[in-house]
Amino acid sequence: MNPTPKFPDGFLWGTATAAHQIEGSPLADGAGPSIWTRFAHTPGMTVNGDTGDIACDHYRRWKDDVALMRELGMQAYRFSVSWSRVLPEGVGRINQKGLDFYSRLVDELLANGIEPLLTLYHWDLPAALDDRGGWLNRDCADWFAEYGSVLYRALDGRVKKWVTLNEPWVITDGGYLHGALAPGHRSKYEAPIASHNLMRAHGAAVQAYRAIGAHQIGLVVNIEPKYPASDLADDAAAVARAHAYMNEQYLHPALLGRYPGELQEVFGHAWPEWPVGDFDLIRQPLDFVGINYYTRSVTRAAETYPLNAEAVRQDDALYTETGWEVFPQGLTDTLLWFKRTYGDLPVYVTENGAAFPDPERVENGVVHDPLRVEYLRSHLRAVHAAIEAGVDVRGYMLWSLMDNMEWSLGYSKRFGIVHVDYDTLERTPKDSARFYSRVVSSHGAALAGGDGDAEGTTRTILALPGQ
Repeated sequence: MNPTPKFPDGFLWGTATAAHQIEGSPLADGAGPSIWTRFAHTPGMTVNGDTGDIACDHYRRWKDDVALMRELGMQAYRFSVSWSRVLPEGVGRINQKGLDFYSRLVDELLANGIEPLLTLYHWDLPAALDDRGGWLNRDCADWFAEYGSVLYRALDGRVKKWVTLNEPWVITDGGYLHGALAPGHRSKYEAPIASHNLMRAHGAAVQAYRAIGAHQIGLVVNIEPKYPASDLADDAAAVARAHAYMNEQYLHPALLGRYPGELQEVFGHAWPEWPVGDFDLIRQPLDFVGINYYTRSVTRAAETYPLNAEAVRQDDALYTETGWEVFPQGLTDTLLWFKRTYGDLPVYVTENGAAFPDPERVENGVVHDPLRVEYLRSHLRAVHAAIEAGVDVRGYMLWSLMDNMEWSLGYSKRFGIVHVDYDTLERTPKDSARFYSRVVSSHGAALAGGDGDAEGTTRTILALPGQ
């Protein structure tokens, strides 16, 4: 039996979603298309040709979804805004109907005692801006600051926690290097340019907030800790490259004002010389950083593009439907690494969750998902362990509130604690929703007991770079 964990006073418990994954109606009420509207409608780019045209129909069912959050006892809701819903051309003309949608959503959240955490950008660039070069165009910093300013003026005060970008690594690795995500480019030369411009845009949006807003703003990154597959020097070097590419490429410039040296090795002659003044823009004071954690990677040297590194599957491990190893210790290690590397900046776990083989249809009003329950239990214990070790973790946003469009995977993977029947759009809380609701209402005490990974498995904790 585990002792009852004690989370800090004021620790914020919530869930997370993204606009394109749940809203549907992407062109309704004067909205413009995004790169994901375009990408999903391109044959062969998503599983089964799935699109976000309907998704979870949150654009029309938002009141019911907020009521469901209230029923589950959620204290916070992290959501994103569709840029092209508010600014159909990306800049200039404001679509008031689109802005009003988010204003009503924020008001409804507050009326139900739920704090909004608003993410400006979760991957859905207006198609009109992509036609102008998207994140490859240095003007994107000005575009993003203008967009952010529209929302700051409309919502700051009601919204007190803002996020600029969600997972810039995924945007560039999937969208500009490997082509698996919108806008579907495949270029080793474009990827670092897009990454750098994303960080410039982040800095410009923070600057704009400091001029208008009066509360808090931060950046959200996805971290996947890398552990060496052996004691070989080649594997250690592969870990260093993979760690710099995925975990330091965005935090270093945002918080330290420089890139990790390994990126020159990763990209070779495709790595540009950046203007020194760009880092003055990128490195803006932040109020917090959000960390998204799903899995780890045990890494070895290999002849693979572009890192000369590859992940090694672990024979004794449980893997999710997306092929990610369940490894809660990695979340503790990640949070400790962040504190050692970047200091005592407050942290939120802004995404954490898993896709497991849930049923397509609900029978008798219940959805049993014991693997997800244990996933949540073990990972929340991992968060608590980091807090006990001195990391200033302020909250936890579970991914995801409901099953949704999992980007290029379409509707084939279910991450939600609420089941969505994609034919009827009926919402049904799963066992994991009821479990998480108990955790929230007990401020973590419900994590005591159980037979999750933290109790049932003994593992060797390998060292992250810098440990």
